[in-house]
Amino acid sequence: MSPRSAVAVRTVLPPWLAHALRTQRGPVPWSAVTRGALAAGPLLLAAVLVDRVGLGVVAAIAAMLAGINDRPGSRRASVRRLGAPALAGAAGILVGTYAGDHAGAVALTVVLTGLGLLAGGMSAIGPVASGAGTQLLVAAAIGAGMPVPEAGWARALAFLAGAGWLLALRLVLPTPGSMTGDFRFDGERDAVAGVYDAVAALLGAAGTQHALARRAALTAALDHAQDALTGPRLRSRAGSAAERRLRAQYASALPLAEAATALAWAGEPVAERAAEGPRRLAAAVRENTPTGPLPAPSRSAPALRALDDALLHAADAFDQGQGADLHTRRRGARDLLRAAFGAGGREYGLRVALCFGASAAIAQALHHSHWYGQHSHWYWLPATAVFLVKPDLGPLVSRVLCRAAGTVLGALLFAAFAAVLPRPEGLIALVAVCAALVPVSTRHFAAQTAVVTVLVLALVMVGGEPQASVSRIVETLLACAIVLIVGHLPMPGERGGQVRARLAVAAGAANAYLSHVLDGRDGPAGSDDRAARWTLRREAYRTLAEARTAIALAAHELPALARHTEGTDEVAAVLERLVDTTTACAVHLDDTGRLAPGHRARLAELLAELAVQRERAGLSAPAA
Repeated sequence: MSPRSAVAVRTVLPPWLAHALRTQRGPVPWSAVTRGALAAGPLLLAAVLVDRVGLGVVAAIAAMLAGINDRPGSRRASVRRLGAPALAGAAGILVGTYAGDHAGAVALTVVLTGLGLLAGGMSAIGPVASGAGTQLLVAAAIGAGMPVPEAGWARALAFLAGAGWLLALRLVLPTPGSMTGDFRFDGERDAVAGVYDAVAALLGAAGTQHALARRAALTAALDHAQDALTGPRLRSRAGSAAERRLRAQYASALPLAEAATALAWAGEPVAERAAEGPRRLAAAVRENTPTGPLPAPSRSAPALRALDDALLHAADAFDQGQGADLHTRRRGARDLLRAAFGAGGREYGLRVALCFGASAAIAQALHHSHWYGQHSHWYWLPATAVFLVKPDLGPLVSRVLCRAAGTVLGALLFAAFAAVLPRPEGLIALVAVCAALVPVSTRHFAAQTAVVTVLVLALVMVGGEPQASVSRIVETLLACAIVLIVGHLPMPGERGGQVRARLAVAAGAANAYLSHVLDGRDGPAGSDDRAARWTLRREAYRTLAEARTAIALAAHELPALARHTEGTDEVAAVLERLVDTTTACAVHLDDTGRLAPGHRARLAELLAELAVQRERAGLSAPAA
């Protein structure tokens, strides 16, 4: 090749390796950093001062685990996101302690395996349930193996105290720069304003190649706002005026989102004037001010008329500030049980149970054979396996690589710190620093592992045990091997069950939304329950986003695992186009009372394509 024609050849990494090297971006969560610094370290110091070091270690571990779940969002959402896993962890501590005290090695392994099966099925329900399942198993292993002199109930209370302290900090401390209005609703205001910004971005991208990505961003913003506003009220049963205003502002964004989606579906550019209204609404939400005059878009098409009507409704709702239906997810016990014990939950539960049980059995066998020498923390092995076996933390090989690299780095760093820091005050300070770094380290699993490794090793030494960096590395590598083996074992039923289950739920939601739009519209706009339509629309887009996430993770597995979900991405893409078309049909029906021939033809084309793609992917048709 001549020098003139020579080109740089870019190496394309395999998906499983590319995912391991990918890092999330975003601003530093200073509020979470502050809470982390005020949580584990001070709790441990207080315990040392009153000579209850063991309970202080348990409380610090609980605060650390809560810090991992301390993500951006509203205060009300944090009650469930932090509180539910904390309760599960306290229950795990209780069960693990009494099982460890009164059961032999075989019986204890059976108990832990059963907990793994239960927690694995729970984790298929959703992110909060997954966090609860993780803390249940980690705390059970700690309760069974950590040498703490206090009784099980005292350990459980210490665990609740540690997580509860971080949750209290989350509810009480204001966020920097959030003193506009009632600071307790800063997360809600930011989430609702983000919806209006996403609507404006979608309108600006209409008719361009970026429209699909902007529509996905709008779905994510709506999901985030829905979660931020869903949860316990922070004042009274009826809610404060600020809460009612936020609910009205969120509800007013739904018809705007619907109109913007219909305009993007049409594929024609929209005048800049149309996006200015949502931008001003976003500023009004964020600054807690009146909307002021809003520029009206052209009313030359059904979707533009719907956008104009939605802007007028939003301006009126902003001024009145009356509460409205949040169109929240209505998942009953039957839906939750189906997720936990369906195909996805069963596969997930079996793998978690096998990994947790096998690692507990191997760890106890090594412990009783005195392989551990002076180190008695056999519970590290099953606790490590819990994090490694969780597919919502990333693809299997990516998790293993990041965990191994992070553990080695963290153990080496701690060995250096332990050689120079005074004890216990230097180690307590190290715990505080690491707890503050946990919210930042969650951007990459290897970084999170390194920070947590240093923190845990420091806690072990404060508890009176010797430096354990070498055993920590060995046990982590052993857990990596166990999870890799179990992750590639054949399981009863069809592989890729979690992806297929998510896609089946999304297909059912899309079908319900389409049926409502087509069957519920026999006349002009106003004869139908739009609130029900918006609820179905939200569920359709939300379940599609969840399916897309599961598909993307599965696609980054090794080829031996990724092949089991081949074709599912194409099915999800067709479902998204179908839901977008359904939204466009709904807006058109509101305006004219009947479907245009182009809409009918597009629906028929998409339904036929969906049937073909489902057959190629080996998926059954959803129930009507």
